[in-house]
Amino acid sequence: MNALPSQNGPSPDDTQETLDAFHRGAFHLVQPALKGHRAGVDAMVLASAVPDGFSGAVVDLGAGAGAAGLAVAARCPAAHVTLVERSTFMADFARKTLAHPLNADIARRAALIEADVTLAGRARAAAGLCDNAFDFAILNPPFNAEADRRTPDALKAEAHVMEKDMFERWVRTAAAVVKPGGGIAVIARPVSIGELLAAISRRFGGLTLVPVQPRPDEAAIRIVVRGVLGSRAKMTLAPALVLHGETGNAFTARAIAINNGRKGLL
Repeated sequence: MNALPSQNGPSPDDTQETLDAFHRGAFHLVQPALKGHRAGVDAMVLASAVPDGFSGAVVDLGAGAGAAGLAVAARCPAAHVTLVERSTFMADFARKTLAHPLNADIARRAALIEADVTLAGRARAAAGLCDNAFDFAILNPPFNAEADRRTPDALKAEAHVMEKDMFERWVRTAAAVVKPGGGIAVIARPVSIGELLAAISRRFGGLTLVPVQPRPDEAAIRIVVRGVLGSRAKMTLAPALVLHGETGNAFTARAIAINNGRKGLL
């Protein structure tokens, strides 16, 4: 139970939290209960874009409480993950997540950097994001347009609402910190595909696009793009990930396997 805040302390909304199991208990996430961003299917789908059996250093840009990065670490036992989050509020939840006793084993292969993903040059390096330091970058940037904003929660809006030239700045950082031949994976809304591809294709090649559809006969609600830094291979469109069957709310077998860290997206 959370202690009552002092008169000048945080509000009850700021202090309430939940402990949520992911990948059938392979790791647990400490998340805000009422404010800020709560991780779900998007984070698991993004994490699944890292190849099965991956061994190396992964940077999770815009990590929140750490869901996607830790999902990679849980599925790939030889992976080391660095979580990057600019919001002090959410970074504190990432710290609680890494410090939780249930995550003791996986936390040995994880680190946290509290920094703005869009930092450049010396400022980025000073924050701990050095050039050519990682083998793979995963990005879950805010991808709602300002006009789509519906929440009065400023913390949630920060995690969900795009800033101008956001994809360009996030991908620029990913290209700087990933080694030549390293990988990138981004999850976004289909409406942003033009802007996202423009940013990625200047730096990464061999792009694979995976639509994410709620049902077989419905339009995609997300798009996952994976690529290789410096590659000149052509772009491919992979079969869609379909989350549910034609009726009902049950997940498909493929979606269940991805949500539970049993297989990669590609």
